[in-house]
Amino acid sequence: MARHIALLRGINLGSRNRVPMPELRQLLAANGYEDPKTLVQSGNVVLSSRKRPDTVARDLQALVAERFGIDVPVVVRSRDELAAVIEANPLDEAVADPKRFQVSFLSAAPEASVVESLESADVAPEQIAVRGREIYAWHAGGIQRSPAAKLLTDAKLGVTATARNWNTVTRLLELADER
Repeated sequence: MARHIALLRGINLGSRNRVPMPELRQLLAANGYEDPKTLVQSGNVVLSSRKRPDTVARDLQALVAERFGIDVPVVVRSRDELAAVIEANPLDEAVADPKRFQVSFLSAAPEASVVESLESADVAPEQIAVRGREIYAWHAGGIQRSPAAKLLTDAKLGVTATARNWNTVTRLLELADER
């Protein structure tokens, strides 16, 4: 049975889109997902299923909408896909603080013109690199005032995106490997 990493976007931000993690784990287990584990309160779930990642994403989005009354995008990667994301990190040398280094996980690869625009954007000292369905971004001055972050919205990308910092990305792989 495959391990999957589900990334729910925009939950538990202040008082908005509240999803208690113990209830989410119970919901997933009750609906046939095995060994659901969560990491922090921001919508990171590791679980096992025979379903394909895109099916898991649709199913989780529907379950969360039905149980919690919120419609949030869900992006899913298999354990092996997440390991490949970590291995392919093109900005490894630029990362002095993993909290300022983010990976945006996309629902689909962006159009070639979007990739070209992102990779040629003048955001120095920040850096952006696109690899398939992931965008790696180094936010040198932090995310709050980041010019690069303003380029990584769904509207500009043309696909759904949800970002996680490097600490969370690597911890999710560790969690997926725990049995």
